[in-house]
This record gives sequence, structure tokens and C-alpha cells, in this order.
Amino acid sequence: MELKLRKFNKFVDKTFIEGGKEAKDPVLLVSVAAVFENPWKDKGFVEDLKPIILDLAPKLGAILVPELVKEIGSPEKILAYGKAGIVGLNGEIEHASAFIHTLRFGNIFRDAVGGTSYLSFTNTRGPAGSKISIPMMHKTDAGLRPYYLTHEFTIHDAPFDNEIVIAIGGATTGRAHARTGDRYQDMKEMGIEPVSYTHLTLPTIYSV
Repeated sequence: MELKLRKFNKFVDKTFIEGGKEAKDPVLLVSVAAVFENPWKDKGFVEDLKPIILDLAPKLGAILVPELVKEIGSPEKILAYGKAGIVGLNGEIEHASAFIHTLRFGNIFRDAVGGTSYLSFTNTRGPAGSKISIPMMHKTDAGLRPYYLTHEFTIHDAPFDNEIVIAIGGATTGRAHARTGDRYQDMKEMGIEPVSYTHLTLPTIYSV
């Protein structure tokens, strides 16, 4: 099945000063987004979404991931990551969710950047120009709170009512002046048995 891609967008946010203080390293947030026709448009309620997921989700990953890596410079530079999907007003939230909540999409991103953490996400519905938010966490350790970031942007003419926008984002550092500690520090102070957050991984079980 053809992925009817209408447009592709990139968003770059580079912060040098936060809270009046210069960052040791600029905080670079980059997101890339694909705007395409909803493959379930005009079909009514479709019970089985899997055939289209299996067909198109890997194609989306193959489009988005190389563009994000190219924009940031290398896979190694991406330390935090996340994803988002938004469906236009005529679609179901499940239509956007279908493309981001599958290993056929997510593992392409994880494998490319050496990630093991799950990809934090948002999945919503809205008109063209809706805010798209990509929450991020560290790619190998979800307990590192300084890497809890959010990249927000809008596409003024997307999604149209019968479209979907799927986006992924990456960051090269944590927050500029992170000073809220992390989960491990909290557990130690509260006398809670330490729990590793490096295990939130999903193995690669497919081929593309």
C-alpha cells in the first residue's frame, strides 16, 4: 500500500540561555514530522488495523529516522527521544496510535540510535495547527530525570481532517540547569529498594 505523504517538516530548537544563565552546552531539540493521508479514511469503523500497520509503519520509520539523525548529526548525539501522533478531525485517535504503538515503527528508531528505553509519547486528535508535543526521556535509562524534556511545535496546515501527522524527536543533552535529582536519588533518600530503569526495553523481533 502506498504511503500518501503530503509533506515533511523539521523543527529545531536550540537554547543557549535558560533562567538568565548560560547553558554549559546548548540544549538542542529536533523533531521531524510526516503528514500523510489517513489510510482508513472513508472506510467507517475498521476492526482490524494490523494489515495497514504492518505495511506502512516500517515505511514511516524508514522516512523519519534517517532525517532526524541527519539533522542532529549522528546517532550517538541523540541522548533523549520520544514520539507523537495526531489524527485529523475525521479520524480516530486509534488511527494515529496505530503507527506509533508498534515495534515495527519504534524499534527502527531505537535500533538506529542505540536506545533501550521505551519511547514516551502523545497521541491526540485535532484540527490543522494543533499543538504537537513530543515528551522525551533518556534513550537507555528512563530514571535519569534531567533528560525529561518536551519539544512542542505546530504545523499550520496539518493535519487536514483526513490526515495523520506522525513525528519523532531527539535531544543532545538534558535540561540546561537540571537540579531536581533523579529517581535513584529519591529512592535512596526515601529508603526504597533501588530499582533499575535501564530495563525498559523492547527487543527487536522483526525485519524490515
